[in-house]
Amino acid sequence: MKNTSPRIGIIGGSGLYHIEGFERQKWVRVRTPFGDPSDSFLTGTLAGREVVFLPRHARGHRILPTELNHRANIWAMKSLGVRWIISASAVGSLQRKYRPCDFVLVDQFIDRTKRDLEHTFFGRGIVAHIAFADPVSEELRGLLLKSARACKARVHDGGTYVNMEGPAFSTRAESLANHRAGFDVIGMTNLGEARCAREAEIAYATMAMVTDYDCWKADEAHVTVEMVIANLKRNAATAQAIVANVLPRIPTIADWPCHHALRNAIMTDRSLWPAATTKSLKPILASYL
Repeated sequence: MKNTSPRIGIIGGSGLYHIEGFERQKWVRVRTPFGDPSDSFLTGTLAGREVVFLPRHARGHRILPTELNHRANIWAMKSLGVRWIISASAVGSLQRKYRPCDFVLVDQFIDRTKRDLEHTFFGRGIVAHIAFADPVSEELRGLLLKSARACKARVHDGGTYVNMEGPAFSTRAESLANHRAGFDVIGMTNLGEARCAREAEIAYATMAMVTDYDCWKADEAHVTVEMVIANLKRNAATAQAIVANVLPRIPTIADWPCHHALRNAIMTDRSLWPAATTKSLKPILASYL
């Protein structure tokens, strides 16, 4: 696919590709060296920008959080010319101040998964250690904050996202421990996306949509799928408005720190890179070949 300018990726639920004004829609299938992405990618234009949308759990919600192939999803995004990703995802609230239907623009992650080797492109003869102290693109997060406020959303600036494994929701003991530790929201998907996006030199930010209070809060019903879906539907119009508002704010030139994340991260001398690994990482390593 020929690109005229860097694209903006959106990862989320089906409601986000029904945004009014999303034109020239075309589903594109991408094969990757890491297996199949979640689904085909919906390309098109929105608010004057070229966008690439991926339904995270596939159309019809057929993929578990633990089954998500983050490497394939992000590799495919990069191969399609994506340099920014807005991730929209449902989360549970771990603190009273984050109410259902609020938006939290998280700036930190706690990793409670057991899938480190599935959250990196490297290995197989090429060693890289990216800086990940600040795992979210502050520039993109700041633009989302401005757009959320412009759209009159109940939005919180910053927060720590606990990435649990799932697919079951937390036990009450786990939820209480996360609440008492001072963490802010909990979900099952965004850490792997963020880590792979950083290695792919894509600016990534999470737009977390609160659907419930998990199960730490004794005076609230504990989280159920029915509750999550109901609150996502209530938030759909606001989420669409924020995405449409932020797109024109994003630069057309990809030159933020995240876009150069590998510059001082690759430890293996270029002369020692295995040919097969180098070929499989061509979209990721393009600037260094």
